[in-house]
Amino acid sequence: MLLKFSGYLVSGGIAAVFDAGGFALLHQAGIPTAIAAVTSFLVAAVVNFQLSSNFVFMQAPSKRSFALFLSMATLGLGINAGLTVAISNAVGLAPEFAKIIAIGVTFIVNFLLNYFVVFRARARR
Repeated sequence: MLLKFSGYLVSGGIAAVFDAGGFALLHQAGIPTAIAAVTSFLVAAVVNFQLSSNFVFMQAPSKRSFALFLSMATLGLGINAGLTVAISNAVGLAPEFAKIIAIGVTFIVNFLLNYFVVFRARARR
């Protein structure tokens, strides 16, 4: 599991760059915080799926695994967008910094869902 986590840290880190960078660009362009958070998260999810399938869990991407991945990512999306908005509004933290915190929490949730649900057959090998 530790080896998979290390690989997922790299793929998740790359996806986080897409998430945080995309969010910052969208937010600075005047897109509302929640919409920017959801959009950047979805782009990052596609990047993360491709990297996770091919390099972390060593499985060829398929429509079925992508559908399962996206269904699990929905939970992560709720956590990510919800935390971004909640932290930004409740604590008064800049949305870009709130997004970084949300990415960290969501990363852990997504890894566990991918390890135990999406890629479970090969995750333990």
